[in-house]
Amino acid sequence: MRVLILGGTGEARALARRLQEEHEVVSSLAGRLADPVLPDGKVRIGGFGGAEGLTAWLREQRIGAVLDATHPFAQGITTNAVAAARVARTPLLVVHRPPWLPGREDTWEAADTMDDACALAARFGQPVFLTIGRQEMRSFTALRSVVARVIDPPGWELPGGWHLITQRGPFRTSEERALMEHFCIGVLVTKNSGGEQTYAKLAAARELGIPVVMVRRPALPLGTAAVSSTRAAVRWVKAVSREIC
Repeated sequence: MRVLILGGTGEARALARRLQEEHEVVSSLAGRLADPVLPDGKVRIGGFGGAEGLTAWLREQRIGAVLDATHPFAQGITTNAVAAARVARTPLLVVHRPPWLPGREDTWEAADTMDDACALAARFGQPVFLTIGRQEMRSFTALRSVVARVIDPPGWELPGGWHLITQRGPFRTSEERALMEHFCIGVLVTKNSGGEQTYAKLAAARELGIPVVMVRRPALPLGTAAVSSTRAAVRWVKAVSREIC
């Protein structure tokens, strides 16, 4: 069976590595990073041309199953994938790692949008440590003092008072704590991406008593099947394969 993995995450790479033992796997990356970490096996980079383009591609390539293992905040990709899979009548499963949850010693403020997150961050002490990726940084240009960490530069001139850090995780708690202490961070702003790779910043914020503005995940399209582990996703693919056979 041919399986399309919409990837870019550690979960997607793990799935490609595991499933290619029994299936023909194609991993698709959006192409937004200059130097992405590539999965094992066949890789396709670039968009499909929206839901209609993906529908046509699924039919042309005779894809038997789609695994959407994109970032939990890749809402546009997921929306198009769900719509395309329904029209093409291709089984689809979303694979999203569990979200982070606050502990007793955490001080979190939840936000539904980036604009809400900016307004909340402005209430706390600055500088703001911004770790939301480069695509939505413009929502925070009203803030005077920001330390923004991204993998690739945003491609536009940052406001005065901003400091840009280009790094790729994972990060250690000790490293995150040292960074926050060095810049005298007043509040951390991040997305609820989940996973261990970037959790260290939350542990460091807890140790230093720094509040966190946590942007909630967008909701999945109604009726979308989803799991939170690669093991469950592999079981689902096996079940779909048995039905096709």
